Amino acid sequence: MEPTETPSSNQLETFPNPRPEREFVIEIVCPEFTSVCPKTGQPDFGTITYTYTPAASCVELKSLKIYLQQFRNQGIFYEHVTNKLLDDFVAACQPVRCKVVSVWTPRGGISTTVTCEHEAAKKG
Repeated sequence: MEPTETPSSNQLETFPNPRPEREFVIEIVCPEFTSVCPKTGQPDFGTITYTYTPAASCVELKSLKIYLQQFRNQGIFYEHVTNKLLDDFVAACQPVRCKVVSVWTPRGGISTTVTCEHEAAKKG
């Protein structure tokens, strides 16, 4: 198996917001996210949901899909990966606001949901 590239914000492509004069919300649901538990080496499965209000640019979905696939072999805790997903997304497209929610498949009778949010500083 080829080693995967380390996920980073520069892997996310963007395109100009088609209606920058209007605030609107985009929701992207990624139901097949996988990473690896850094303690056990077991695979983790989750659903990642991005909800964001674009500013000047929107994220391009194919690049997001490829970026997310880079986590497949990464040993990373739920809390860390969810924060990284938000940080990289914000670095790439600088939205007005963004929320990333990760909902993880239960393991050992315990389910976990992690929510991270960003809101751009108001200008003026």
